[in-house]
Amino acid sequence: MDRDRCHHNQERLHRETLLAQIGNGREERTGAVSFPVYHSTAYQHPALGESTGYDYTRTANPTRTILEDAIAELEGGDAGFATSSGMAAIQTVMGLFSQGDHLIVSLDLYGGTYRLFEEVLSRYGLSFSYVDLRDVEAVKAAATPHTRGIFVESPTNPLMRVTNIKAICDIANKWGWLSIVDNTFMTPYCQRPLALGADVVLHSGTKYLGGHNDVLAGLIVTKGEELSAKVAALHNGIGAVLSPQDSWLLMRGMKTLALRMEKHQENAMALAQFLQNHPAVDEVFYPSLDPEERKIQEAQSDGFGGMLSFRIREAEWVPEFLRYLRLISFAESLGGVESLVTYPATQTHADIPEPIRRKVGVCDRLLRLSVGIEHLNDLTADLSYALDQARSTVTTGKGV
Repeated sequence: MDRDRCHHNQERLHRETLLAQIGNGREERTGAVSFPVYHSTAYQHPALGESTGYDYTRTANPTRTILEDAIAELEGGDAGFATSSGMAAIQTVMGLFSQGDHLIVSLDLYGGTYRLFEEVLSRYGLSFSYVDLRDVEAVKAAATPHTRGIFVESPTNPLMRVTNIKAICDIANKWGWLSIVDNTFMTPYCQRPLALGADVVLHSGTKYLGGHNDVLAGLIVTKGEELSAKVAALHNGIGAVLSPQDSWLLMRGMKTLALRMEKHQENAMALAQFLQNHPAVDEVFYPSLDPEERKIQEAQSDGFGGMLSFRIREAEWVPEFLRYLRLISFAESLGGVESLVTYPATQTHADIPEPIRRKVGVCDRLLRLSVGIEHLNDLTADLSYALDQARSTVTTGKGV
């Protein structure tokens, strides 16, 4: 069978192949190439004390199993878990910690994660220190006798700071901490934190993995039998699992991830250079631009991703810039085929108190750009027009 051939050559299959082949060969009864959606919530038992492996859909669902197996294989983990959102994935993993535990966290991270940590989990006795994880000494200084974990975004959201994942995971392993890496921006196509020493990898599957702004999902991948069993119990007990239909949609999106990520990155690198040279832009954040961070990124990742941020020169220009965009949508989220621009101060990072937000660099001039797969010339023209119009309108009271 073709399935046997593919399984036999599993070690030699490339990521592009694994992605394109998700679900193929797994439905043996009919041979369906696109794995079916199993909507059933209940499954008959063959006899007392026997099970088909599926009893109740919260615990396991055949469609979700295919997705979970795929993400575990792509990340090089032992088990995968699909959740109802990226935040549900984080909440599930946080169930590994107990009252009084302390975690060290990336300094500038997604505002929704900060909100969960400070407005919800802090009430249950967890505490968090926000540290620039590029500074290993600062990480060591933040440690307390109660530190039990470290939570890494790399690149960070929204300032695209690159963490040396292996160095941080080495510290965590030495001191007995659980190392958790949010790999949403890079995806397993570009970066595999488990191979760098991480214990857990998280994804907002809503973003690049889904890729089409049409599915809400989260993913967890674990390393090690004991840890995987603990997360499996939390996944089932908390119950924030991904529905069968959304599991299928996410798999369909993942099949083209390799092609999309190449185009996202190609466009993002070119736009980062364009923005660096535009007179209306003060600063650009992209992993390839800083020499030290580029060196780290090249060592631990296969690319620089499709996300960038930039500071416009005057905060007063922001509303006009957004108003004059014609192709790029002013919208939250990221990672879809369509280019989106976000204003973190009032959108993704609005729940972070203003003094803290400004201190970490999320100022009122910062814009985050999720670069899509459109033609580069069209994206460049749209940004150029909006920037020029914004600068002219505010300066002279009328557009160019």
